[in-house]
Amino acid sequence: MFPLHRGRRLRVNESIRSLVRETSLSPADFMFPMFIAEGENVKVEIPSMPGIYRRSIDLTVEEVKELFALGIRAVNIYVKVNDDLKDNTGKEAWNPNGLMQQAIKAIKAACPEMIVMPDVALDPYSMYGHDGIIKNGDVANDETVDALVKMAVSHAQAGADFVAPSDMMDGRVLRLREGLDAAGFHNVGIMSYSAKYASAFYGPFRDALDSAPKEADIVVPKDKKTYQMDYANRIEAIREALMDVEEGADMVMVKPGIAYLDIVREVKNAVNVPVTVFHVSGEYAMIKAASERGWLDHDKIMMEQLMCIKRAGASLISTYFAKEAAILLNK
Repeated sequence: MFPLHRGRRLRVNESIRSLVRETSLSPADFMFPMFIAEGENVKVEIPSMPGIYRRSIDLTVEEVKELFALGIRAVNIYVKVNDDLKDNTGKEAWNPNGLMQQAIKAIKAACPEMIVMPDVALDPYSMYGHDGIIKNGDVANDETVDALVKMAVSHAQAGADFVAPSDMMDGRVLRLREGLDAAGFHNVGIMSYSAKYASAFYGPFRDALDSAPKEADIVVPKDKKTYQMDYANRIEAIREALMDVEEGADMVMVKPGIAYLDIVREVKNAVNVPVTVFHVSGEYAMIKAASERGWLDHDKIMMEQLMCIKRAGASLISTYFAKEAAILLNK
């Protein structure tokens, strides 16, 4: 009790604060999401995400080498698919010579120790912008899962270390595990997007991949709320994470990040596997916009948010700030 105990004794200066700091960050805590485009020597900035680019495979490989040199050990990759390759089956997703498969091979050849976690979902390949196959006016769960298994196995054949299903279909983790094992990929892991909320924070990401739901000549859902989670729910997130672990997930993810730290802690307390948190495009864009206007100190708010995500229970943070934060930490 005061005055015997004074909390401020442990805050006197930075040396003392660093001695008793409960949470720390390092570049190895980060995974960098990367957008890949067709062509060569292509680098196109995404307008709603300053500093983030769609890159062709050759420039992606160079960026991966830089990330690895900074201490970042994982990348989460997405592809911008040409419209003429999109349909309602998603079949381009498991093309062995597709853009994603070529990118995985190129990254692993150039930087074998970088952990590559390709996205497993059909929305970049869908003519309707949904995460699965449209049937009778909705996303067909089981037919979509069949497609996701083929997609994940093709990623493993290309050299992926983990597959990262972001689709939120029921039962897909078990089917992916069975499919990977049947194909001989027992050591390819699954990082499941277990608690992925139907969030408005994804807008810039959908700009990057042109993956928002689209108007169609058939009945399609106007949004993704029939498969992504209601952001009013907490217990559901725990249930989803526990089911994914039971089905064989090696890691689970909570998405978005800062607005969902209560969910991060709940999931961390409930599961016995690492928890990844996706610090998403909208959260990134808000900091960039506010700092450009002089309303926030960019680096300070960036590091504070990343530290808070780690403090809440994240084992790994997928963040568009990964490179910037790693440079600061290395200084």
